[in-house]
Amino acid sequence: MGKFYVTTPIYYVNDVPHIGHAYTTLAADVLARYWKLRGERVYFLTGTDEHGQKIQRAAESQGISPQELVDKNAQSFKTLWKKMNINYDDFIRTTEARHQKAVQAFTQKLMQNNAIYLGEYEDWYCVPDETYWTQTQLDANGNCPSCHRPVERLKESSYFFKMSNCQSHLLKHMDQHPDCILPEVRWNETRSFVEGGLRDLSVSRTTFNWGIPVPGAQGHVIYVWVDALVNYISALGWPDDPEGKFKTYWPADVHLIGKDILRHHAVYWPCLLMAAGVELPKTIFAHGWWTVDGQKMSKSLGNFVDPNLVIDQFGLDAFRYFLLREVAFGQDGDFSIAALKQRINSDLANDLGNLLSRICGMVSRYLEGKISGVLKVEGIDRDLEQGLFKTEREVEIHTKTLSFYKALIAVWDFINQVNKYIDTSAPWALFKDPAKRDRLETVLTYSAASLRGTALLLYPYMPASSDKIWAQLGIDEPMSARPLSQNMSFSLFKPKSPINKSEPLFPRVE
Repeated sequence: MGKFYVTTPIYYVNDVPHIGHAYTTLAADVLARYWKLRGERVYFLTGTDEHGQKIQRAAESQGISPQELVDKNAQSFKTLWKKMNINYDDFIRTTEARHQKAVQAFTQKLMQNNAIYLGEYEDWYCVPDETYWTQTQLDANGNCPSCHRPVERLKESSYFFKMSNCQSHLLKHMDQHPDCILPEVRWNETRSFVEGGLRDLSVSRTTFNWGIPVPGAQGHVIYVWVDALVNYISALGWPDDPEGKFKTYWPADVHLIGKDILRHHAVYWPCLLMAAGVELPKTIFAHGWWTVDGQKMSKSLGNFVDPNLVIDQFGLDAFRYFLLREVAFGQDGDFSIAALKQRINSDLANDLGNLLSRICGMVSRYLEGKISGVLKVEGIDRDLEQGLFKTEREVEIHTKTLSFYKALIAVWDFINQVNKYIDTSAPWALFKDPAKRDRLETVLTYSAASLRGTALLLYPYMPASSDKIWAQLGIDEPMSARPLSQNMSFSLFKPKSPINKSEPLFPRVE
Protein backbone atom coordinates (compact mmCIF):
# COMPACT_ATOMS: atom_id res chain seq x y z
CA MET A 1 0.00 0.00 0.00
CA GLY A 2 1.35 3.40 -1.01
CA LYS A 3 0.51 6.87 0.27
CA PHE A 4 -0.82 10.08 -1.23
CA TYR A 5 -0.66 13.49 0.44
CA VAL A 6 -2.55 16.33 -1.25
CA THR A 7 -2.98 19.89 -0.02
CA THR A 8 -4.82 23.05 -0.98
CA PRO A 9 -3.47 26.44 -0.04
CA ILE A 10 -4.74 27.62 3.30
CA TYR A 11 -7.24 30.31 2.38
CA TYR A 12 -6.94 33.85 3.68
CA VAL A 13 -9.95 34.62 5.88
CA ASN A 14 -10.36 38.32 5.19
CA ASP A 15 -13.37 37.48 3.00
CA VAL A 16 -15.88 34.75 2.14
CA PRO A 17 -15.01 31.80 -0.15
CA HIS A 18 -15.58 32.15 -3.90
CA ILE A 19 -15.37 29.95 -6.99
CA GLY A 20 -11.56 30.02 -7.03
CA HIS A 21 -11.39 28.52 -3.54
CA ALA A 22 -14.05 25.96 -4.52
CA TYR A 23 -12.11 24.99 -7.66
CA THR A 24 -8.83 24.21 -5.88
CA THR A 25 -10.52 22.35 -3.05
CA LEU A 26 -12.68 20.31 -5.41
CA ALA A 27 -9.60 19.22 -7.37
CA ALA A 28 -7.93 18.09 -4.14
CA ASP A 29 -11.09 16.23 -3.11
CA VAL A 30 -11.19 14.39 -6.45
CA LEU A 31 -7.56 13.34 -6.09
CA ALA A 32 -8.05 12.21 -2.50
CA ARG A 33 -11.19 10.21 -3.30
CA TYR A 34 -9.52 8.63 -6.34
CA TRP A 35 -6.45 7.44 -4.45
CA LYS A 36 -8.60 6.16 -1.59
CA LEU A 37 -10.61 4.14 -4.14
CA ARG A 38 -7.32 2.65 -5.29
CA GLY A 39 -6.70 1.47 -1.73
CA GLU A 40 -3.90 3.91 -0.89
CA ARG A 41 -3.32 5.68 2.41
CA VAL A 42 -4.43 9.24 1.73
CA TYR A 43 -4.14 12.51 3.64
CA PHE A 44 -6.02 15.53 2.33
CA LEU A 45 -5.26 18.84 4.02
CA THR A 46 -6.97 22.20 3.70
CA GLY A 47 -7.43 25.10 6.09
CA THR A 48 -7.27 28.83 6.69
CA ASP A 49 -4.53 31.46 6.89
CA GLU A 50 -5.44 33.77 9.75
CA HIS A 51 -2.55 36.13 10.57
CA GLY A 52 -1.15 39.30 9.06
CA GLN A 53 -1.67 43.03 8.82
CA LYS A 54 -4.59 42.68 6.43
CA ILE A 55 -6.55 40.68 9.02
CA GLN A 56 -5.68 43.12 11.80
CA ARG A 57 -6.85 46.11 9.76
CA ALA A 58 -10.04 44.36 8.62
CA ALA A 59 -10.90 43.51 12.22
CA GLU A 60 -10.23 47.07 13.37
CA SER A 61 -12.49 48.44 10.64
CA GLN A 62 -15.30 46.18 11.88
CA GLY A 63 -14.74 47.01 15.53
CA ILE A 64 -13.97 43.41 16.52
CA SER A 65 -10.84 41.52 17.53
CA PRO A 66 -8.77 39.71 14.90
CA GLN A 67 -9.61 36.40 16.58
CA GLU A 68 -13.35 37.10 16.32
CA LEU A 69 -12.96 37.92 12.64
CA VAL A 70 -10.98 34.78 11.78
CA ASP A 71 -13.28 32.54 13.81
CA LYS A 72 -16.28 33.81 11.87
CA ASN A 73 -14.70 33.65 8.43
CA ALA A 74 -12.96 30.30 8.94
CA GLN A 75 -16.36 28.80 9.65
CA SER A 76 -17.67 30.02 6.29
CA PHE A 77 -15.05 27.87 4.56
CA LYS A 78 -15.92 24.81 6.65
CA THR A 79 -19.60 25.35 5.90
CA LEU A 80 -18.99 25.52 2.14
CA TRP A 81 -16.75 22.44 2.14
CA LYS A 82 -19.50 20.49 3.91
CA LYS A 83 -22.01 21.70 1.35
CA MET A 84 -19.65 20.70 -1.48
CA ASN A 85 -19.15 17.22 0.00
CA ILE A 86 -15.44 17.87 0.46
CA ASN A 87 -14.02 14.92 2.38
CA TYR A 88 -10.83 16.41 3.86
CA ASP A 89 -8.78 14.62 6.51
CA ASP A 90 -7.62 17.73 8.33
CA PHE A 91 -8.50 21.41 8.47
CA ILE A 92 -5.58 23.45 9.79
CA ARG A 93 -5.96 26.97 11.16
CA THR A 94 -2.84 29.08 11.66
CA THR A 95 -4.19 30.36 14.97
CA GLU A 96 -4.12 26.83 16.40
CA ALA A 97 -1.52 26.04 19.06
CA ARG A 98 -0.17 23.03 17.11
CA HIS A 99 0.60 25.26 14.14
CA GLN A 100 2.12 28.11 16.13
CA LYS A 101 4.40 25.66 17.91
CA ALA A 102 5.61 24.24 14.59
CA VAL A 103 6.18 27.68 13.03
CA GLN A 104 8.33 28.76 15.96
CA ALA A 105 10.25 25.48 15.80
CA PHE A 106 10.77 25.96 12.07
CA THR A 107 12.06 29.51 12.64
CA GLN A 108 14.41 28.29 15.36
CA LYS A 109 15.68 25.60 12.99
CA LEU A 110 16.53 28.28 10.41
CA MET A 111 18.31 30.29 13.09
CA GLN A 112 20.30 27.25 14.23
CA ASN A 113 21.32 26.63 10.61
CA ASN A 114 22.53 30.23 10.30
CA ALA A 115 19.93 30.91 7.61
CA ILE A 116 18.44 34.00 9.30
CA TYR A 117 20.03 37.31 10.29
CA LEU A 118 18.78 40.62 11.73
CA GLY A 119 18.80 43.70 9.50
CA GLU A 120 16.68 46.63 8.40
CA TYR A 121 14.24 46.67 5.54
CA GLU A 122 12.77 49.52 3.54
CA ASP A 123 10.69 49.07 0.42
CA TRP A 124 7.20 49.26 -1.03
CA TYR A 125 4.69 47.01 0.74
CA CYS A 126 1.35 45.73 -0.56
CA VAL A 127 -0.89 45.06 2.44
CA PRO A 128 -3.53 42.98 0.53
CA ASP A 129 -0.83 40.66 -0.88
CA GLU A 130 1.39 40.82 2.25
CA THR A 131 4.37 41.31 -0.11
CA TYR A 132 7.29 43.73 -0.43
CA TRP A 133 8.24 45.09 -3.89
CA THR A 134 11.19 47.07 -5.13
CA GLN A 135 10.70 50.32 -7.05
CA THR A 136 11.54 48.62 -10.35
CA GLN A 137 8.96 45.88 -9.72
CA LEU A 138 6.00 48.26 -9.35
CA ASP A 139 3.58 48.56 -12.26
CA ALA A 140 3.38 51.57 -14.59
CA ASN A 141 1.19 53.43 -12.08
CA GLY A 142 3.51 52.76 -9.16
CA ASN A 143 1.17 50.13 -7.71
CA CYS A 144 1.55 46.47 -6.73
CA PRO A 145 2.49 44.45 -9.86
CA SER A 146 0.33 41.55 -8.66
CA CYS A 147 -2.99 43.09 -7.64
CA HIS A 148 -2.37 46.65 -8.97
CA ARG A 149 -3.50 48.27 -5.71
CA PRO A 150 -1.61 51.08 -3.95
CA VAL A 151 1.53 50.21 -1.98
CA GLU A 152 2.99 51.78 1.15
CA ARG A 153 6.58 52.77 1.89
CA LEU A 154 7.67 50.82 4.96
CA LYS A 155 10.93 50.81 6.89
CA GLU A 156 11.41 48.47 9.80
CA SER A 157 13.84 46.25 11.64
CA SER A 158 13.51 42.79 10.19
CA TYR A 159 14.92 39.30 10.27
CA PHE A 160 16.04 38.11 6.84
CA PHE A 161 16.15 34.64 5.38
CA LYS A 162 19.26 33.99 3.28
CA MET A 163 17.30 33.01 0.21
CA SER A 164 20.09 34.25 -2.06
CA ASN A 165 22.17 31.26 -0.87
CA CYS A 166 19.55 28.86 -2.22
CA GLN A 167 19.54 29.92 -5.87
CA SER A 168 21.93 27.31 -7.30
CA HIS A 169 20.42 24.55 -5.16
CA LEU A 170 16.89 25.39 -6.32
CA LEU A 171 17.92 25.50 -9.98
CA LYS A 172 19.61 22.11 -9.62
CA HIS A 173 16.50 20.67 -7.98
CA MET A 174 14.30 21.99 -10.77
CA ASP A 175 16.56 20.50 -13.43
CA GLN A 176 16.59 17.12 -11.71
CA HIS A 177 12.82 17.13 -11.07
CA PRO A 178 11.05 18.59 -14.13
CA ASP A 179 7.67 17.66 -12.61
CA CYS A 180 8.30 19.61 -9.41
CA ILE A 181 6.30 22.52 -10.85
CA LEU A 182 3.37 22.00 -13.21
CA PRO A 183 2.11 22.79 -15.77
CA GLU A 184 5.30 23.31 -17.78
CA VAL A 185 4.59 26.99 -18.39
CA ARG A 186 4.77 27.57 -14.61
CA TRP A 187 8.05 25.67 -14.41
CA ASN A 188 9.47 27.93 -17.10
CA GLU A 189 8.13 31.03 -15.36
CA THR A 190 9.70 30.00 -12.06
CA ARG A 191 12.98 29.04 -13.67
CA SER A 192 13.25 32.44 -15.31
CA PHE A 193 12.57 34.21 -12.02
CA VAL A 194 15.16 32.18 -10.10
CA GLU A 195 17.79 32.66 -12.81
CA GLY A 196 17.25 36.41 -12.46
CA GLY A 197 18.68 36.20 -8.94
CA LEU A 198 17.16 35.62 -5.53
CA ARG A 199 17.24 38.33 -2.88
CA ASP A 200 17.22 37.65 0.83
CA LEU A 201 13.67 37.55 2.14
CA SER A 202 12.33 39.67 5.00
CA VAL A 203 10.70 37.14 7.34
CA SER A 204 9.54 39.24 10.30
CA ARG A 205 7.40 42.33 10.89
CA THR A 206 7.31 44.93 13.68
CA THR A 207 4.59 47.30 12.41
CA PHE A 208 1.74 45.12 13.72
CA ASN A 209 1.32 42.33 16.25
CA TRP A 210 -1.31 39.93 14.83
CA GLY A 211 0.98 37.02 14.14
CA ILE A 212 3.26 34.39 15.66
CA PRO A 213 6.15 35.90 17.66
CA VAL A 214 9.70 35.32 16.46
CA PRO A 215 11.37 33.19 19.18
CA GLY A 216 13.56 35.36 21.41
CA ALA A 217 12.92 38.57 19.42
CA GLN A 218 10.52 40.87 21.24
CA GLY A 219 8.26 42.92 18.97
CA HIS A 220 8.84 40.79 15.88
CA VAL A 221 6.13 38.57 14.38
CA ILE A 222 6.86 35.99 11.71
CA TYR A 223 6.07 37.03 8.12
CA VAL A 224 2.65 35.70 7.27
CA TRP A 225 3.85 33.77 4.23
CA VAL A 226 6.45 31.84 6.24
CA ASP A 227 3.77 31.23 8.85
CA ALA A 228 1.30 30.03 6.21
CA LEU A 229 3.62 27.73 4.27
CA VAL A 230 4.61 25.77 7.37
CA ASN A 231 0.99 24.52 7.59
CA TYR A 232 1.85 21.71 5.18
CA ILE A 233 4.10 20.11 7.82
CA SER A 234 2.56 21.46 11.02
CA ALA A 235 -0.65 19.56 10.22
CA LEU A 236 1.40 16.35 10.10
CA GLY A 237 2.84 16.94 13.57
CA TRP A 238 6.27 18.22 12.55
CA PRO A 239 8.77 18.34 14.22
CA ASP A 240 7.69 15.98 17.02
CA ASP A 241 5.54 13.68 14.83
CA PRO A 242 3.84 11.93 17.80
CA GLU A 243 1.37 10.04 15.56
CA GLY A 244 3.83 9.22 12.78
CA LYS A 245 1.89 11.26 10.21
CA PHE A 246 4.88 13.29 9.06
CA LYS A 247 6.96 10.15 8.57
CA THR A 248 4.07 8.48 6.74
CA TYR A 249 2.90 11.24 4.42
CA TRP A 250 5.71 13.74 3.84
CA PRO A 251 6.80 14.80 1.28
CA ALA A 252 3.54 16.09 -0.17
CA ASP A 253 2.68 14.40 -3.45
CA VAL A 254 1.00 17.54 -4.75
CA HIS A 255 0.45 21.07 -3.47
CA LEU A 256 -2.52 22.49 -5.40
CA ILE A 257 -2.45 26.28 -5.73
CA GLY A 258 -3.70 29.13 -7.88
CA LYS A 259 -1.12 30.65 -10.20
CA ASP A 260 -1.23 33.95 -8.24
CA ILE A 261 0.72 32.35 -5.37
CA LEU A 262 3.18 30.40 -7.51
CA ARG A 263 6.29 32.32 -6.41
CA HIS A 264 5.61 31.80 -2.72
CA HIS A 265 5.22 28.04 -3.21
CA ALA A 266 7.71 27.37 -5.99
CA VAL A 267 10.53 29.64 -4.71
CA TYR A 268 10.08 30.65 -1.06
CA TRP A 269 8.82 27.28 0.19
CA PRO A 270 11.48 24.98 -1.31
CA CYS A 271 14.23 27.41 -0.27
CA LEU A 272 12.92 27.48 3.29
CA LEU A 273 12.71 23.68 3.37
CA MET A 274 16.24 23.32 2.02
CA ALA A 275 17.57 25.64 4.71
CA ALA A 276 15.69 23.74 7.42
CA GLY A 277 16.87 20.35 6.16
CA VAL A 278 13.38 19.12 5.24
CA GLU A 279 12.63 17.16 2.06
CA LEU A 280 10.89 19.12 -0.72
CA PRO A 281 7.36 18.40 -1.99
CA LYS A 282 7.12 16.27 -5.13
CA THR A 283 4.87 18.53 -7.22
CA ILE A 284 3.45 22.03 -7.03
CA PHE A 285 0.58 22.40 -9.49
CA ALA A 286 -0.66 25.93 -10.24
CA HIS A 287 -4.06 26.08 -11.92
CA GLY A 288 -5.57 29.01 -13.80
CA TRP A 289 -8.19 31.62 -12.95
CA TRP A 290 -11.90 31.76 -13.65
CA THR A 291 -13.48 34.66 -15.45
CA VAL A 292 -17.24 35.20 -15.48
CA ASP A 293 -18.92 35.64 -18.86
CA GLY A 294 -15.55 36.72 -20.25
CA GLN A 295 -14.82 39.28 -17.51
CA LYS A 296 -12.41 39.11 -14.58
CA MET A 297 -14.18 38.62 -11.27
CA SER A 298 -14.24 41.78 -9.16
CA LYS A 299 -16.31 43.29 -6.39
CA SER A 300 -16.79 46.51 -8.36
CA LEU A 301 -18.41 44.57 -11.23
CA GLY A 302 -20.45 42.53 -8.78
CA ASN A 303 -19.74 39.32 -10.70
CA PHE A 304 -18.19 37.13 -8.01
CA VAL A 305 -19.60 33.62 -8.30
CA ASP A 306 -20.94 32.44 -4.95
CA PRO A 307 -20.66 28.62 -4.96
CA ASN A 308 -23.48 28.40 -2.41
CA LEU A 309 -25.95 30.05 -4.77
CA VAL A 310 -24.91 27.95 -7.79
CA ILE A 311 -25.25 24.73 -5.79
CA ASP A 312 -28.65 25.77 -4.45
CA GLN A 313 -29.92 26.48 -7.95
CA PHE A 314 -28.35 23.73 -10.05
CA GLY A 315 -27.23 21.00 -7.64
CA LEU A 316 -23.87 20.05 -6.17
CA ASP A 317 -22.70 17.33 -8.53
CA ALA A 318 -23.60 19.39 -11.59
CA PHE A 319 -21.39 22.17 -10.17
CA ARG A 320 -18.56 19.74 -9.38
CA TYR A 321 -18.76 18.20 -12.85
CA PHE A 322 -18.83 21.53 -14.65
CA LEU A 323 -15.77 22.97 -12.90
CA LEU A 324 -13.54 20.03 -13.84
CA ARG A 325 -15.02 19.21 -17.25
CA GLU A 326 -15.32 22.68 -18.76
CA VAL A 327 -11.64 23.62 -18.91
CA ALA A 328 -8.23 21.95 -18.75
CA PHE A 329 -6.88 22.14 -15.20
CA GLY A 330 -3.98 24.57 -15.35
CA GLN A 331 -5.56 26.90 -17.90
CA ASP A 332 -7.86 29.85 -17.34
CA GLY A 333 -11.57 29.16 -17.72
CA ASP A 334 -14.78 31.10 -18.13
CA PHE A 335 -17.82 30.47 -15.95
CA SER A 336 -21.25 31.11 -17.37
CA ILE A 337 -24.70 29.91 -16.36
CA ALA A 338 -25.47 29.17 -20.02
CA ALA A 339 -22.47 26.82 -20.27
CA LEU A 340 -23.41 25.15 -16.99
CA LYS A 341 -26.97 24.54 -18.21
CA GLN A 342 -25.62 23.08 -21.45
CA ARG A 343 -23.42 20.61 -19.55
CA ILE A 344 -26.33 19.60 -17.30
CA ASN A 345 -28.75 19.01 -20.15
CA SER A 346 -26.32 17.37 -22.56
CA ASP A 347 -23.77 15.42 -20.54
CA LEU A 348 -25.61 14.77 -17.30
CA ALA A 349 -29.31 14.55 -18.15
CA ASN A 350 -29.17 13.20 -21.73
CA ASP A 351 -26.12 10.93 -21.50
CA LEU A 352 -25.59 9.70 -17.94
CA GLY A 353 -29.08 10.23 -16.54
CA ASN A 354 -30.87 8.70 -19.50
CA LEU A 355 -28.53 5.69 -19.48
CA LEU A 356 -29.42 4.96 -15.86
CA SER A 357 -33.13 5.43 -16.56
CA ARG A 358 -32.91 3.30 -19.68
CA ILE A 359 -31.13 0.36 -18.07
CA CYS A 360 -33.18 0.33 -14.86
CA GLY A 361 -36.38 0.69 -16.84
CA MET A 362 -35.59 -2.31 -19.04
CA VAL A 363 -34.47 -4.51 -16.13
CA SER A 364 -37.68 -3.63 -14.30
CA ARG A 365 -39.88 -4.14 -17.35
CA TYR A 366 -38.22 -7.14 -19.02
CA LEU A 367 -36.72 -9.03 -16.04
CA GLU A 368 -39.17 -8.14 -13.30
CA GLY A 369 -36.42 -6.04 -11.69
CA LYS A 370 -34.13 -9.00 -11.00
CA ILE A 371 -30.77 -9.95 -12.50
CA SER A 372 -30.42 -13.74 -12.34
CA GLY A 373 -26.82 -14.01 -13.48
CA VAL A 374 -27.64 -16.33 -16.39
CA LEU A 375 -25.13 -15.35 -19.10
CA LYS A 376 -24.77 -16.18 -22.76
CA VAL A 377 -21.69 -14.13 -23.63
CA GLU A 378 -20.80 -13.07 -27.18
CA GLY A 379 -18.06 -10.98 -28.74
CA ILE A 380 -19.95 -7.71 -28.37
CA ASP A 381 -20.15 -8.32 -24.62
CA ARG A 382 -16.41 -8.90 -24.39
CA ASP A 383 -15.88 -5.65 -26.30
CA LEU A 384 -17.92 -3.84 -23.67
CA GLU A 385 -15.80 -5.36 -20.90
CA GLN A 386 -12.62 -4.28 -22.68
CA GLY A 387 -14.09 -0.82 -23.10
CA LEU A 388 -14.48 -0.48 -19.34
CA PHE A 389 -10.97 -1.77 -18.67
CA LYS A 390 -9.59 0.70 -21.23
CA THR A 391 -11.54 3.54 -19.63
CA GLU A 392 -10.22 2.65 -16.16
CA ARG A 393 -6.65 2.82 -17.48
CA GLU A 394 -7.29 6.17 -19.17
CA VAL A 395 -8.85 7.59 -16.02
CA GLU A 396 -5.77 6.50 -14.07
CA ILE A 397 -3.38 8.16 -16.54
CA HIS A 398 -5.33 11.40 -16.70
CA THR A 399 -5.97 11.62 -12.97
CA LYS A 400 -2.29 11.12 -12.20
CA THR A 401 -1.47 14.05 -14.51
CA LEU A 402 -4.37 16.15 -13.15
CA SER A 403 -6.03 16.15 -16.57
CA PHE A 404 -9.46 15.93 -15.01
CA TYR A 405 -11.38 16.93 -18.12
CA LYS A 406 -9.68 14.17 -20.13
CA ALA A 407 -10.61 11.62 -17.47
CA LEU A 408 -14.24 12.73 -17.72
CA ILE A 409 -14.15 12.65 -21.52
CA ALA A 410 -12.90 9.05 -21.32
CA VAL A 411 -15.83 8.10 -19.05
CA TRP A 412 -18.31 9.76 -21.40
CA ASP A 413 -16.84 7.92 -24.36
CA PHE A 414 -17.58 4.71 -22.48
CA ILE A 415 -21.13 5.89 -21.67
CA ASN A 416 -21.63 6.35 -25.41
CA GLN A 417 -20.25 2.85 -26.00
CA VAL A 418 -22.79 1.41 -23.54
CA ASN A 419 -25.64 3.21 -25.31
CA LYS A 420 -24.48 1.85 -28.67
CA TYR A 421 -24.20 -1.64 -27.15
CA ILE A 422 -27.82 -1.43 -26.03
CA ASP A 423 -28.97 -0.12 -29.42
CA THR A 424 -27.15 -2.93 -31.25
CA SER A 425 -28.26 -5.70 -28.85
CA ALA A 426 -31.89 -4.46 -28.83
CA PRO A 427 -33.22 -5.91 -25.53
CA TRP A 428 -36.76 -4.89 -26.56
CA ALA A 429 -36.56 -7.30 -29.47
CA LEU A 430 -34.99 -10.09 -27.39
CA PHE A 431 -37.82 -9.75 -24.88
CA LYS A 432 -40.36 -10.68 -27.54
CA ASP A 433 -38.74 -14.08 -28.13
CA PRO A 434 -38.87 -16.43 -25.07
CA ALA A 435 -36.11 -18.52 -26.65
CA LYS A 436 -33.74 -15.59 -26.30
CA ARG A 437 -34.28 -15.10 -22.57
CA ASP A 438 -30.66 -16.01 -21.72
CA ARG A 439 -29.38 -13.51 -24.25
CA LEU A 440 -31.71 -10.84 -22.81
CA GLU A 441 -30.36 -11.58 -19.32
CA THR A 442 -26.80 -11.26 -20.62
CA VAL A 443 -27.34 -7.93 -22.38
CA LEU A 444 -29.07 -6.29 -19.43
CA THR A 445 -26.58 -7.74 -16.94
CA TYR A 446 -23.68 -6.38 -18.97
CA SER A 447 -25.43 -3.03 -19.39
CA ALA A 448 -26.02 -2.73 -15.64
CA ALA A 449 -22.48 -3.95 -14.84
CA SER A 450 -21.14 -1.24 -17.17
CA LEU A 451 -23.12 1.33 -15.21
CA ARG A 452 -21.65 -0.06 -12.00
CA GLY A 453 -18.15 0.51 -13.36
CA THR A 454 -19.11 3.98 -14.56
CA ALA A 455 -20.33 4.88 -11.07
CA LEU A 456 -16.99 3.80 -9.61
CA LEU A 457 -14.99 5.90 -12.06
CA LEU A 458 -17.22 8.93 -11.53
CA TYR A 459 -17.27 8.65 -7.74
CA PRO A 460 -14.32 11.02 -7.12
CA TYR A 461 -16.02 13.67 -9.27
CA MET A 462 -19.69 13.19 -8.38
CA PRO A 463 -19.84 11.09 -5.22
CA ALA A 464 -23.51 11.67 -4.37
CA SER A 465 -24.68 10.80 -7.90
CA SER A 466 -22.45 7.72 -7.99
CA ASP A 467 -23.93 6.58 -4.69
CA LYS A 468 -27.42 7.01 -6.17
CA ILE A 469 -26.49 4.90 -9.21
CA TRP A 470 -24.92 2.26 -6.94
CA ALA A 471 -28.04 2.09 -4.77
CA GLN A 472 -30.37 2.05 -7.79
CA LEU A 473 -28.49 -0.97 -9.11
CA GLY A 474 -29.26 -2.81 -5.89
CA ILE A 475 -25.63 -3.07 -4.72
CA ASP A 476 -25.22 -3.16 -0.94
CA GLU A 477 -21.43 -3.37 -0.55
CA PRO A 478 -19.41 -0.12 -0.32
CA MET A 479 -17.52 1.11 -3.36
CA SER A 480 -14.30 0.78 -1.36
CA ALA A 481 -14.86 -2.95 -0.72
CA ARG A 482 -11.84 -3.67 -2.93
CA PRO A 483 -9.18 -1.59 -4.72
CA LEU A 484 -10.40 0.12 -7.89
CA SER A 485 -8.25 -1.97 -10.24
CA GLN A 486 -9.90 -5.12 -8.83
CA ASN A 487 -13.37 -3.61 -8.87
CA MET A 488 -13.93 -3.37 -12.61
CA SER A 489 -14.89 -7.01 -13.21
CA PHE A 490 -18.35 -7.56 -14.67
CA SER A 491 -18.66 -10.74 -12.58
CA LEU A 492 -18.79 -8.62 -9.41
CA PHE A 493 -22.20 -7.23 -10.34
CA LYS A 494 -24.55 -9.14 -8.05
CA PRO A 495 -27.48 -6.94 -6.99
CA LYS A 496 -29.01 -7.82 -3.64
CA SER A 497 -32.26 -5.93 -4.20
CA PRO A 498 -34.58 -5.43 -7.19
CA ILE A 499 -33.65 -2.88 -9.85
CA ASN A 500 -36.68 -0.70 -10.39
CA LYS A 501 -37.36 2.24 -12.65
CA SER A 502 -35.30 5.21 -11.41
CA GLU A 503 -36.07 8.83 -10.71
CA PRO A 504 -34.26 11.30 -13.01
CA LEU A 505 -30.64 11.54 -11.85
CA PHE A 506 -30.21 14.99 -13.40
CA PRO A 507 -33.47 16.73 -14.35
CA ARG A 508 -33.15 18.93 -17.42
CA VAL A 509 -32.76 22.66 -16.85
CA GLU A 510 -34.93 24.94 -18.96
